Amino acid sequence: MSKCPALVAGHFVSVYAGRMRNTPTDPVPLLQELIRCKSVTPSEGGALTLLENRLSQAGFVCQRLIFKETDTPDVENLFARFGTGAPHLCFAGHTDVVPEGHVDAWSHAPFAADIADGFIYGRGATDMKGSVAAFTAAAIDFVRTAGRFKGSISFLITGDEEGPAINGTVKVLQWMRDNGHVPDHCLVGEPSCVDRLGDTIKIGRRGSLSFTVVVEGRQGHSAYPHKADNPVPKLARFVDRISHAKLDEGNAHFDPSTLAVTSFDVGNAATNVIPSKAVAKFNIRFSTEHAPPSLRDWVNAYVDAVRSELGGTWSVSSNEGADAFITEPGAFVGLVQDAVEAETGILPKLSTSGGTSDARFIKDYCPVLEFGPTNATIHQTDERIAIDELRATQAIYHRILTDYFNSQP
Repeated sequence: MSKCPALVAGHFVSVYAGRMRNTPTDPVPLLQELIRCKSVTPSEGGALTLLENRLSQAGFVCQRLIFKETDTPDVENLFARFGTGAPHLCFAGHTDVVPEGHVDAWSHAPFAADIADGFIYGRGATDMKGSVAAFTAAAIDFVRTAGRFKGSISFLITGDEEGPAINGTVKVLQWMRDNGHVPDHCLVGEPSCVDRLGDTIKIGRRGSLSFTVVVEGRQGHSAYPHKADNPVPKLARFVDRISHAKLDEGNAHFDPSTLAVTSFDVGNAATNVIPSKAVAKFNIRFSTEHAPPSLRDWVNAYVDAVRSELGGTWSVSSNEGADAFITEPGAFVGLVQDAVEAETGILPKLSTSGGTSDARFIKDYCPVLEFGPTNATIHQTDERIAIDELRATQAIYHRILTDYFNSQP
């Protein structure tokens, strides 16, 4: 663990004396440097060191937090805070990225951060080193020009979002709670926009619950099915029924919950053998109309119904990925909406779509929103972000900071 230079509590310590105070920090070279840090989960790759150096120079007090568990890799994280008072606005993000895949398929090397046709190419350009670079530049500019302001700004940057998410945000949040750093509000920089920068803010996420259902039978020759106990028709009837069942109608902020069967396997390569076991796996993405216990009851009811009709030995297991949550529209949501509209001319849609993010952990500590650039190329070959979009994202973040702290009495 390392610490950055201390900040005199309640005072702004400028390291930019003598510079032009109105010259904005350019996020483009910062993003290029971040992309060139090969921080594939769980490797830090130099990305957190780069951010720590930039933020410490701007007066942020930094902590490098390393967490590990048995049979899991060490994960490095960064917490940085400017100021000590309330209100406390936290920006949460990650510098770890998914693997680049087939390098030969890229038109530009995935960790070169090449600029071509107005885009910066590279793994993590949009998910989510672009947001990290934009908010870092915005925060540096804000503390440089705002002088004294009531409140504090912090960064929660993890190296474990694209991985197991065990030694990252979850444990940093616990550390923040134990050390008096729980924020009043949090903005996550996930790429939230769909078609144009500014079109979407995520105010919640669906929950995720995965199931494995096993039906045990008795193996036998396919020519003598009466001497066997075939589990396949039993499990097939169950899968058919749950695939066509309606979980709910959705609500004001959530689309109807969905169920997707992801596997049906008997482990049988022969065509003349009735298998002894059949296994199905499926995932439910659910709204706030449900919770994991009620969904387990729902699945078990279908199992019981088919078992009463066809028999068999059944077992059900489940793995909870995330709870559904919502940050109800209010002052904070409105402030971010207004800032986005002021910079882009677009009133953003409030959405709960998509998969999971680290916001699912942060919601237990404070209201949380997600806003970042368009997500068209995330995790893809030739991931990229337009330079104009990156700078516009910085401008939005700067306005959010300005409006957030100016709105305080």
